[in-house]
Amino acid sequence: MFSDTLDSKDLKIFKVSANGQVVQFALGTKHKFKGSPLEITLPFELSRGQHVIVEIEYETSPSATALQWLTPKQTAGKKHPYLFSQCQAIHCRTMVPCQDTPSVKHTYYAQVSVPRDLVALMSALHDGQEPDPSDSNRVIYRFRQPVPMPSYLIAIVVGALESREIGPRSRVWSEKEYVDEAAFEFSETETMLKTAESLAGPYVWGQYDLLVLPPSFPCGGMENPCLTFVTPTVLAGDRSLAGVIAHEISHSWTGNLVTNRTWEHSWLNEGHTVYIERMIARSMESEQLRQFEGIGGWKELQESVKEFGPNNVLTNLVTNLHEVDTDEAFSFVPYEKGFALLYHLEELMGGPEVFMGFVKSYIQLFAYGSVTTEEWKNYLFTYFKDKVDILNKVDWNGWMHTPGMPPVKPQYDTTMADACTALCQRWVKAKEEDLASFTEADVKKLNSPQLIEFVALLLQEEPLPLSHVKKMQEVYQLNSVKNTEVRFRWLRICVRAHWEEAVPLALKMATEQGRMKFTRPLFREVYNFSKYSDEAVKTFKEHRAALHPVTAMMVAKDLKIDG
Repeated sequence: MFSDTLDSKDLKIFKVSANGQVVQFALGTKHKFKGSPLEITLPFELSRGQHVIVEIEYETSPSATALQWLTPKQTAGKKHPYLFSQCQAIHCRTMVPCQDTPSVKHTYYAQVSVPRDLVALMSALHDGQEPDPSDSNRVIYRFRQPVPMPSYLIAIVVGALESREIGPRSRVWSEKEYVDEAAFEFSETETMLKTAESLAGPYVWGQYDLLVLPPSFPCGGMENPCLTFVTPTVLAGDRSLAGVIAHEISHSWTGNLVTNRTWEHSWLNEGHTVYIERMIARSMESEQLRQFEGIGGWKELQESVKEFGPNNVLTNLVTNLHEVDTDEAFSFVPYEKGFALLYHLEELMGGPEVFMGFVKSYIQLFAYGSVTTEEWKNYLFTYFKDKVDILNKVDWNGWMHTPGMPPVKPQYDTTMADACTALCQRWVKAKEEDLASFTEADVKKLNSPQLIEFVALLLQEEPLPLSHVKKMQEVYQLNSVKNTEVRFRWLRICVRAHWEEAVPLALKMATEQGRMKFTRPLFREVYNFSKYSDEAVKTFKEHRAALHPVTAMMVAKDLKIDG
């Protein structure tokens, strides 16, 4: 007898067969967030290399955390329902029984039957379509993914979708209400892909399409192979849009091709991806922009560490996730602490070209596999074998296994940041009688990334007096700025200053989109303004059903709501 175990959560299993023969199966004890192991017993012995076809008939649950089902009124078109998946980190098991770990990679083939008015897409190459022989009102879409990938990258979307070609290997997909704007915004995709290939090696996934999702999508982007998912909030994001797309493109190498073996090592995915994303910015724009983005990233890291607490082990670069839900551990730490380490090593090893050579070589060596921090570090020492004495001086324990901020703060070029810092300090130090000295010209000199940096700096200071915030609105008109990154931070500044008129604006932004990066902090700010705590809770409860299940769970925790 041979038994195999798959991950499953809230799946109803009807029947399992192996090579056409019905076999026994059992669902093990249910774990609070991992679900139930599906144990399948095969009635025959297996020899090495023998193929077995296991068929599982099952259905998912309405509460499957991987799947968000939108009603027509939750879409832009208001006519058809919409389905999208989000499997990272361990939600694929709510959609399909699988070995739901990044240490296991597989190819896949799928057929999806959908109503004739709708389109199905997956994180795979489109392999044709045909009328459904069992129902003339339905169409079957076929997909194949020939490159081995982990389960968290399986993705599906079904909706009233249209596409536009934006490059020789790229289309942009969305509801028709967004599609032309998206095609215009993503016109640089092929240039970015070519830039990434020049840095990291050939793009192996064939197609690189983008899908703009409805507003409830919980992430900025998701690097599903062949089909990057993007939040519509980036369409109003200026430079932040380029950052999101460059980040997801970079994941094609670091994450999708070379994958962290377990989620404890997620910095290998995210830190390297941020590193390549900023190298793309360097190639397409300037080294100064890369330096400026490093400064912004350090600030994001400071905010994450402050939020978790400087002694919280979830701020370690390599975390221990034993009995910790990966959703609750999610933060900017693996992204920005990871980037800071790689940037520190770049400086020690001889600069960006030299260190990017290592990153490219690391990708080639571990391509199609999964990797741990130890294997990465061993290869670093092998690649730079003539600089081992320098590498031995790095405080590896301080970087990897110690909570809080890193042991070394990188020294970034502050050319682009100086104007933001100076303006921030003027506001912080201003007395009432100084307020007349501020004019619209102050911010006219700042480009979009600098404006984001200016408001981000203000958030790191003590809350401004209400008189200052009202004056800032009067001279800079920040309430009418469309850029979501600016708007998000500006509304937090207003709520912190207890400007009551900003509360409905903050709650509106928290609910008209569901990107966790924006929704959670906005709800928290209003909740912390004690006069409006109840209003925050009431608004969340009214909109909870429209939020992604993971977002809803995290906001409920933030607002101290049980169940």
